[in-house]
Amino acid sequence: MDWTAVTVITSSEAVEAVSYLLTSEGAQGVQIDDSADFANLHAGKYGKYGEIIDPEEIPHRKEGAAVTGYFPAKAFVPELIPTISAKVTKLKDYGLNPGKATVTAEAVNNEKWATVWQKYYHPLRVTNELTIVPEWEEYQPAQESERIIYLDPGMAFGTGTHPTTRLMMEALEKVIRGGESMIDVGTGSGVLSITAKLLGAGEVAAYDVDEVAVRSAKKNIALNPAAKDIHLGVNSLLDGIHTQVDIVVANILAEIIVPLIPQAYENLKPGGLFLTSGIIDDKAGLVREKLTAQGFIIDSETKMKDWHGIIAHKPSEEEE
Repeated sequence: MDWTAVTVITSSEAVEAVSYLLTSEGAQGVQIDDSADFANLHAGKYGKYGEIIDPEEIPHRKEGAAVTGYFPAKAFVPELIPTISAKVTKLKDYGLNPGKATVTAEAVNNEKWATVWQKYYHPLRVTNELTIVPEWEEYQPAQESERIIYLDPGMAFGTGTHPTTRLMMEALEKVIRGGESMIDVGTGSGVLSITAKLLGAGEVAAYDVDEVAVRSAKKNIALNPAAKDIHLGVNSLLDGIHTQVDIVVANILAEIIVPLIPQAYENLKPGGLFLTSGIIDDKAGLVREKLTAQGFIIDSETKMKDWHGIIAHKPSEEEE
């Protein structure tokens, strides 16, 4: 099957919003080339045979980001381009810098899709304990305690390089003690669910509205045997789900977090934790307000670049 690649030149802070925008317009997956991904890399064993390589020697974008959405051949892309262009420009109304906001398109085939983006994706030490490694690369852990998450993100968002993903991985490392039940809303590549299992979580269910993302998450779970029992499903937020878990995690845009808040509250045990990210500066106040109005107690808030991560909890019986 051939594809049409629609590429948006934008800013690093708008990467997640543009990715969501392209998906909502019908893209079956996205590829991200973000200069910010290299800001956190240091000289290390990135070579095929474990040799030391300086990240500056790896070809990469020097500023901003390019987000490419892949549309099936049946999509009428010439009609989509002006729509996408207008929506990207409008991101400034939501407090995001759209960058150059240029939109271009080109025809590609499956073989090109499968290989062109891999040169930008390398092992990444996200936290003291967690390192993400692309499944096609060899990597030697620097410490015995290092936990390796193998990923082939394919057409799904969530490689661990974006600040919002990193904030949630750090939050999971902070709160998981072992045996917790968890729901991952908008799982993308499955990286947060896999992270939770490696940290010792018990039952984990992961949902995404995008079937492509669910297929990608399934493949990544297979690369990480410790995560093999994660339950995957296609679902819009927590619609129709009524259960009680210890943790709900959601790395999605603030506009989508807001309608999720009452659903998360319903599906958490008393004292349960709600971990959220994907919250740009201008929307942080709104999310805090909605969390508090629902009855959540905000425990902590962290920030990376222009993005916020929030840990809140549903009051325990003693607090009610």
